[in-house]
Amino acid sequence: MAGLPVPPLVDHHCHGVERSALSPASFESYLTESDAPAAPGTSFFDTQLGLAVRRWCAPLLDLPPHCPPQEYLRRRSELGAAEATRRLLSACGIAAFLVDTGIPGDLTGPAELAAAAGGGAVCHEVVRLESLAERVADGAGSRAEFLGGLADAVREGARDAVAFKSVAAYRYGLDFEPGPPGPAEVRAAADRWLVARAAGGRLADPVLLRHLLWSAAQTGRPLQLHTGFGDPDLRLHRCDPLLLTDFVRAVRPTGCTLVLLHGYPYHRNAGFLAHSFPHVYADMGLSLTHTGARAGAVLAEMLELTPFGKLLFSTDAYGLPELYVVGTALFRQALEGLLTGWVAEGAWSAADAERVAALVAADNARRVYGLDVPGAAAPGRSSPFG
Repeated sequence: MAGLPVPPLVDHHCHGVERSALSPASFESYLTESDAPAAPGTSFFDTQLGLAVRRWCAPLLDLPPHCPPQEYLRRRSELGAAEATRRLLSACGIAAFLVDTGIPGDLTGPAELAAAAGGGAVCHEVVRLESLAERVADGAGSRAEFLGGLADAVREGARDAVAFKSVAAYRYGLDFEPGPPGPAEVRAAADRWLVARAAGGRLADPVLLRHLLWSAAQTGRPLQLHTGFGDPDLRLHRCDPLLLTDFVRAVRPTGCTLVLLHGYPYHRNAGFLAHSFPHVYADMGLSLTHTGARAGAVLAEMLELTPFGKLLFSTDAYGLPELYVVGTALFRQALEGLLTGWVAEGAWSAADAERVAALVAADNARRVYGLDVPGAAAPGRSSPFG
């Protein structure tokens, strides 16, 4: 099997990138989930992700692979943020971007990402529930206005966006009560939180988080859930997707599709839930980006139990266009390496390998989100990863 054809990708969970130029320190901050400096005498280029940026992104900026970080950052500065973004995104072969717009900052919107990618790429919005609730609260003068406005905002989101997303894993953990809270519980929780919000508090009340999850589920739109590792705001042991088992069972009658994002180091647990429940899907996201040269091993573990029609590709890129390049490059390399090897061993047929590649790269996402996505895309620049 000479080269596995991986089709243009649907990036079903991603974020905007910085519009303005970045200092070296700001650039490096996007190479880690930590909020602390790198170890003395090192930088965040000294990580699997940092090495992957130098490997895959440098040639797109007319530099040799593995060039020194200082040389890479100098060249990026010479080109300017807009040109660097255009070069990097247009090399990724992404046909559709599903963009979580809930992170504040001077970040590109969905349409800007698609335009920079070129080749007829399309874009869709994913509504982050907690950010939605915080915006509604900021404009509400009472508990009744907040709850009524929140219900309207969720309905509007279901009409205009392709999915909802929750970061309850960050705000509380995944060990919440599985069932929907009662009206009295919701009213009492809203009263408590609106006082905290007036003082700048984020939405972390477990009753309101459950209310949001169930409100979104009842619209029938897919619901993305952060699981596994992230920045120090979360407690990793409370982000194991298996903690969602009772919620998964309880929400099934609504018809809502649950998409478990990232998962690492619990990605096998996410695969088990996707294997066991028809409305659960698993995603690779950060699991590949941050494991770099080990991405093939992690993807192999995800393919052990996850049904091939239940695994979705994403980059979870945020802030840097480089993260789109690394996410797509590592996915293509890992998938091609695994499937080509299995075909060579006689474990898979070439036809089955090509069919599974198409499912994971794009077709599963098209089906889950009801997308009308072009079947082929022509990146504006040739890609170094095929």
